[in-house]
Amino acid sequence: MTLRHVQGNEYREEHGGDYEDFEPGMVIRHWPGRTISETDNTWLTLLTMNQHPLHFDEHYGAGSEYGRVLVNSGITLCLIGGMTVQALSARAVANLGWDKVRLREPVFVGDTLYATSRILDKRLSRSRPGQGIVTVETTGTKSTGETVIVFERSFMVRCRDSSA
Repeated sequence: MTLRHVQGNEYREEHGGDYEDFEPGMVIRHWPGRTISETDNTWLTLLTMNQHPLHFDEHYGAGSEYGRVLVNSGITLCLIGGMTVQALSARAVANLGWDKVRLREPVFVGDTLYATSRILDKRLSRSRPGQGIVTVETTGTKSTGETVIVFERSFMVRCRDSSA
């Protein structure tokens, strides 16, 4: 959490950062983690119309190579990405995209996930003065230490220095 002085003895709580707050090489450990529930998996799987029985049919899952229901990978991406918002992009102008999304290990109901991000690059926007683009690599891990997902994400933020 960051507090910005407003006036007198008043401060405003802020999350995320401006362009100047990010430097390539910075590593941010996001907190808290999140344990995946059966409800999480079932609701998002059905909401997104993913009808693969491996995500919601226990009998089918028991006969699979995993021996149980597998958490929908869309949940893994959304959850790990969401964990990064408070520290990275809560004040972003725009999310620009995800690249190089790689699923490394399966996720199951009951797994607790955590996220860590490393700032890869930043540059001033060529088309939007006063704004910059930050690119991060985010890694999602289970509480056991297994990496479940790695992806890059770019987002646009404001510059504090208006001459940038």
